[in-house]
Amino acid sequence: MRAFRDDMGRPFMTIAACRNQSWFVCASFLLWFLLLCVYHSQFMVGKNLIALLGNHNPDIAVNVAKDSGSVDSVSLPKEITESSSTKLKDEGHHINVVFNDQSGDFNLRTKDVFGIQEHGIENFGQHSVSKKELEPHDHNDQARDLIENEAQSDKNLVEAVDPEKYIDQRIESNSDSCLGKYIYVHDIPSKFYKDLLQKCGSLSNWTNMCDFASNSGLGPHLPNFERVYSNTGWFSTNQFLLEVIFHNRMKQYNCLTKDSSQASAIFVPYYAGLDVARYLWGSNMSMRDSGSLEIVKWLREKPEWNKMWGRDHFMVAGRITWDFRRWTDTDSEWGNKLMLLPESKNMTMLTIESSPWNSNDFAIPYPTYFHPSKDNEVFQWQNRMRRQRRRILFSFAGGPRPNLQSSIRNEIIDQCRAARRKCKLLECTSGPDKCHKPVFVMKMFQGSVFCLQPPGDSLTRRSIFDSILAGCIPVFFHPGSAYVQYLWHLPRDYTKYSVFIPAFDIKNGRVSIESILQRIPRQKVVEMREGVIKLIQKVIYADPSSRLETLEDAFDIVVNGVLERVDTIRRDMREGKNTSFDYAEKVSWKYNLFGTVEEHEWDPFFERGKM
Repeated sequence: MRAFRDDMGRPFMTIAACRNQSWFVCASFLLWFLLLCVYHSQFMVGKNLIALLGNHNPDIAVNVAKDSGSVDSVSLPKEITESSSTKLKDEGHHINVVFNDQSGDFNLRTKDVFGIQEHGIENFGQHSVSKKELEPHDHNDQARDLIENEAQSDKNLVEAVDPEKYIDQRIESNSDSCLGKYIYVHDIPSKFYKDLLQKCGSLSNWTNMCDFASNSGLGPHLPNFERVYSNTGWFSTNQFLLEVIFHNRMKQYNCLTKDSSQASAIFVPYYAGLDVARYLWGSNMSMRDSGSLEIVKWLREKPEWNKMWGRDHFMVAGRITWDFRRWTDTDSEWGNKLMLLPESKNMTMLTIESSPWNSNDFAIPYPTYFHPSKDNEVFQWQNRMRRQRRRILFSFAGGPRPNLQSSIRNEIIDQCRAARRKCKLLECTSGPDKCHKPVFVMKMFQGSVFCLQPPGDSLTRRSIFDSILAGCIPVFFHPGSAYVQYLWHLPRDYTKYSVFIPAFDIKNGRVSIESILQRIPRQKVVEMREGVIKLIQKVIYADPSSRLETLEDAFDIVVNGVLERVDTIRRDMREGKNTSFDYAEKVSWKYNLFGTVEEHEWDPFFERGKM
């Protein structure tokens, strides 16, 4: 080719020569790009999948299963494992994985490791690579070594999370969580529980219990026309149906067993309260005692009884203890003698009111109207009670007890009326009134700072738990109304959630309830109210048809208390002790509350002549 020169004599390229050089440059770049792609693709086959997704931590490796039938596996370096959360869940042949890298650059949630539909990447699992695809063919030595290393890591990880081993470990873990918590439920004859509900019309002389027995013992749903309740979880619950509620909650217990030899405690689902209620009025003592005598005879003949002679057995009697403690065998005496039978004295008896002078019965909360099915229902109600406006200083729902000389209810009612607008009275009579309608009781308690809880026919009242549910600080006049009763559910330091005014001072006219309550500092009132609101979750029974996620309700606390008590008795029996109680039974209230039987300022309250 002929060369052209410029005016200075320097040669320069022709147009054809420039075109040839451009093609050469393009071809070189294309060849370089193809080689880079080939090398990069074979390198990434064994590289971390997370790197493909943009994670900046190269130490996190997600390895691919050997074949379509194996389990995807995950490998994390030590420093990441300590600060990250990984959750594996067996789903056929897939594992759930959750990564939370502290760098904040990556958060992957999958159902099959690669199927990330939650992040909008559909069918991402199609990018899974089998081991055959990982086998090297004509790759260079460096790539082959890298793939072999990754393949060995795959093998180790697949073995580490073998699905069968993982399931076995999960089952074993669940089993271990029930050690010391297993409960066996006696399959007692239906006449002791189921048949009683089928004859619900005969359970009360004044109330049709059939409606109340619906919804697993919770009763019919409460309408919320006045917006006194929350939207869900509220029922017209009868205070004497705790046996049914507890039994249905027990059916949902996580650690039930059909093997009685494995059980730490044995539950007897006898509806003792419903049974005796049919005969409390107008029946002879033989009819009242028949059910109790039959059930203990049935228990005594079972092999489970001989293991600890009934000391690992427990049952719920859904009435106050005095309905089961008839001291003499005369028809004129009240109740039956269930609690006084030798077999019952060995068992743990759960009642809505216990005897301060006996050690085999334990008080558990009366059922309230609130039976949530979710944790959020509890939290929302608690928050609502925190925000509630309370314009009434104190209130009282109840009636006088003219036949009881020691009763202070007349004095309570008189002081409430004298306080005028600072106290609200919901006076109860024998006929139909607002006291028997939950909407009026709960509405009054929600608008009150303090709720008066004097003894009535007995020491305790359902109203105690209604007031706690409403965030209203209870005012007690006898330590036997709550402090020595609900030891598993209420704080030992009663000043954190209540006010105590001795009944003797009220009876003698020494004190003014209004003056005492007004002198309490505002900050102290706020603290006590918060203490009451925190108790709500501990004194309610959740809906038996569901299960709370994290909260322990009254049922859970009772079960824990029973298991702990039975474990103590079992340990004492192994050590050769005849009893777990080294004190006179008549001072049970004192020992259970204070751990001592020394003289106490409350002793006068528990002198039988002054009760």
